[in-house]
Amino acid sequence: MTIELELVNQPVIAGTRQLSMSQRVYDTVRNAIVQLQLRPGHLLSEAELARYMGVSRQPVREAFIKLAEAGLVEVRPQRGTFVKLISIREVQNSRFIREAIELAVIRKAAERIKPSGIAELRELVAEQRVALAGKLIDFMRLDDDFHCAIAAHGGVEHAWRHIVSLKAQLDRVRFLGFPQATPRPQVIAQHTAVVDALERNDVDGAVSMMRLHLNELAPSLPKLAEEHADLFADE
Repeated sequence: MTIELELVNQPVIAGTRQLSMSQRVYDTVRNAIVQLQLRPGHLLSEAELARYMGVSRQPVREAFIKLAEAGLVEVRPQRGTFVKLISIREVQNSRFIREAIELAVIRKAAERIKPSGIAELRELVAEQRVALAGKLIDFMRLDDDFHCAIAAHGGVEHAWRHIVSLKAQLDRVRFLGFPQATPRPQVIAQHTAVVDALERNDVDGAVSMMRLHLNELAPSLPKLAEEHADLFADE
């Protein structure tokens, strides 16, 4: 590849097995697209990516199929596979579905979470504090770990896996929105408030704070699209 990519070697979702080769390729390219290392319009070479990652072309083909399903790339007949522009409509749809699922998840967690679960969530928030000055993508991974843990303590781990499968476009906007639209300290404060509400068994408070947290970026979307017009599709 003409751009150095950060190879993914570890599972993205807590509790999963070692990544398959195709999943590793998928996660590596997905992260590069989210971080704008691979920008809209970039031509992805199956052969070059296979050489770069030390795999055969088959896992790369499988990864490209998943990337297309996630709305991150498009296959143009006789031309190749290209990184797609960000679709505001897809971002809004993803945010809507994610909110519906996660508000149900937080209710489940509020009913089931144990003191050990509260301790785990506080530890994840502490890790985010440590990561304040680090790479944004690492901070975003910890953010995902926090939400994944809530689903696990609610007994609905598959709900989070479904969210992961549909939020690729949303993650691209999240990356653009840091730090102006969603400052990292603000994310930590909101996570802390969610944990506090769960510890108090305050279901409505936890739901309210999670709704606020998930909608933080929405008002900034039009401005982000205007400031980064080259990254967004005309819709």
